[in-house]
Amino acid sequence: MRSRTPEDLAGRCARCYLPAAWCLCAQVPVVPTRTELLVIRHNKEAEKSTNTARIAALALPRCSIVSYGAPGQPFDASVLGDGSDTWLLFPDAPEAEGPLPRRLVIIDGSWAQARRMVQRVPGLRRLPGMRLPPPSPDSRRLRRPPHPDGMSTLEAMAGALARLEGEDVAKPLLALHELMIERVLASRGRLGWVDYL
Repeated sequence: MRSRTPEDLAGRCARCYLPAAWCLCAQVPVVPTRTELLVIRHNKEAEKSTNTARIAALALPRCSIVSYGAPGQPFDASVLGDGSDTWLLFPDAPEAEGPLPRRLVIIDGSWAQARRMVQRVPGLRRLPGMRLPPPSPDSRRLRRPPHPDGMSTLEAMAGALARLEGEDVAKPLLALHELMIERVLASRGRLGWVDYL
């Protein structure tokens, strides 16, 4: 049975969305970055307690999240600006060349949602891209990826920042990802995999 986050967040932390007894907010590091991070999150991800973009934004002062796909609310593509000094973290985007970007755009959603978002927003398709190597096959997951290269948004952000700014920036984010997995599994009395939630 799939667990849902209560709409009123009853018994849950209003910041991390985990059950209050398993709140991880006190352990969230502050990770300063040179790169500005813009997460475009599918509206169906927004209320999931397993949404790792939410946790990333708690740790990264230069990270903001905008919503995509809310009923009756068209996406405001002006958040992309003119696209200068901006890369898109997406496996199908043309590989960027040249100087490192000032800003990185991250798509947050299931693989199908992410592909549709990029297809439907012309400004995203025009951005040069960044691709990441696949994660280790033994990496722990909160959700089963649809293909072996899949990873959570927080993992992808850590991988991108490792490439752009060095491993020291990525390490606390990867540790935070592990902590989130531990807390989610513990809050559900489970060990091992958590299916798509």
